[in-house]
Amino acid sequence: MAEPEGLAVRELTDDDVPAVVRLCASALDLPEDAAEAAEIVLRLRERAARHRTVGLVAGDPDGAVRGVVLGSIGQRGPGVGHVDLFAVHPDARRRGIARALLTRAEAGLAGLGATEVRIAGNAPYYAWPGVDVRYTAAVCAATALGYTHDQTAWNMTASLVPGSAALRGTATAERRLAGRGITVRPATRDDVPRLSAFAERHFGGDWPGEVTDSIGRDRAGCHLAEHDGEILGFASYGSSRPGWFGPMGTAPAAEGLGIGGVLLRRCLADQYAHGHRRVEIGWVGPVPFYSGAAGARIERVFFLYRKRL
Repeated sequence: MAEPEGLAVRELTDDDVPAVVRLCASALDLPEDAAEAAEIVLRLRERAARHRTVGLVAGDPDGAVRGVVLGSIGQRGPGVGHVDLFAVHPDARRRGIARALLTRAEAGLAGLGATEVRIAGNAPYYAWPGVDVRYTAAVCAATALGYTHDQTAWNMTASLVPGSAALRGTATAERRLAGRGITVRPATRDDVPRLSAFAERHFGGDWPGEVTDSIGRDRAGCHLAEHDGEILGFASYGSSRPGWFGPMGTAPAAEGLGIGGVLLRRCLADQYAHGHRRVEIGWVGPVPFYSGAAGARIERVFFLYRKRL
């Protein structure tokens, strides 16, 4: 495919990262995304050091970066490629940049073995579950390039202000659990093997990686509940972005004991201490639980797309 007039599409290098961060801060229309542009880009770039990825930029003759796409091969299947991020500067849109970048990214992912490409989060390192429906230009670009709407996902938002449901204390509930012999505490690196095995046994998917990656990282963490050394549940935050919560899970045999609410609010208290005043709960399943336990509301909806190559 011909490149957009006056622009050259080339591989992303580490030297481009600061310019890509500035581009994303301008191109991401939602304030919460623009504010975390550096976190998003740097977190996704970490994957390149240990995974099969594609990174491309579209640059002006003077070297200014006008568009970017980051892609990767699925963590669980070599035949699935993911578009993790694509953005075009607002002043450079409608020049064919998105088409040129995505077309080249598809070819790169095919070269790595992909037979289909999804515009969907490649956990455990993802910026968004899919395309936020408010990014109209991205929705239009995906449709024009032959991607079909596959699923819909949503995030909930918990307000972290004094007196909010999300910051309710957990001391009383923890004493009740202690009466049953259940201990709740922060997880450490020593807990990673057991937590990963617990997440794999009960939930599978990408959760073991997300839980593992939340422990020992700056502005991230995990809390667990256990009885006689047996893990009953966990809750984690910061694996993808510092201002996001999840995943969390409780063993089926321990459901109904109030463990989930305690673990959730302990994590939210940590995030409040880190300076967050709102937290997104990513890729939510049980909406009523988060609404009741933390007063969370659905505020973001995402379209997930796929395309056969």
